[in-house]
Amino acid sequence: MRLNKYISQCGIASRRKADELIESGRISVNGKVITSLGFQIDEDKDVVKFDGEKIKAEKFVYYLLNKPKGVVTTTLDEKNRKTVIDLIETKSTIFPVGRLDFNTTGVLLLTNDGDFANKLTHPSNKYIREYEVKLNEELTPEIEQKLLRGIILDGRKSRFITMSFPKKEKRDLVIVSTEEGRNHFVKKMFDLVGLSVKKLDRIKFGDFTTLNMRRGEYRKLTSHEIKNIKKV
Repeated sequence: MRLNKYISQCGIASRRKADELIESGRISVNGKVITSLGFQIDEDKDVVKFDGEKIKAEKFVYYLLNKPKGVVTTTLDEKNRKTVIDLIETKSTIFPVGRLDFNTTGVLLLTNDGDFANKLTHPSNKYIREYEVKLNEELTPEIEQKLLRGIILDGRKSRFITMSFPKKEKRDLVIVSTEEGRNHFVKKMFDLVGLSVKKLDRIKFGDFTTLNMRRGEYRKLTSHEIKNIKKV
């Protein structure tokens, strides 16, 4: 088995993040630091350590969380703030799939299955993210069309796939959909057209939604939901 796959099965990180750990010299096999990304191991015989601590594969778990405000989307926080991991009661070592900002709320998946996380976040799979956005002022039809046609963000053309208004008479509340998983993508898009985001809630990620879930509430994914992602 490739070393990065084994690391992901141990719940440390996705395969892509595991590659970064390997390259930075934080992984050893049988006492020897490994920096080769294609390194193969025998999971039944070899001893793999992460930062000097032995790791082993564990049973995969999958959670859907309705993330509240004021919680950090990370496994550890240097400022000792509450993290999304603190909200899940589990003995498994889990990590969030992607990121939501400190004050952004809504759909967040957590797991210890690196392959599952990679399938959800890899750009080629084009999972749709849907957000409800509260703006500082109303959105004009002209700016709406501009955001749908596309603008240059971080050196490349970027756009929202759809935009709609839950309250037709109030255009400062808008629902946008995008395939983009870049950090702060929604906020940056509105910043470029002179608008600021006052409130951001991810209401959908692929087929996952937090409909009828309270803020801070979580549930395990069903076997059907897991299979639908794994067959992609």
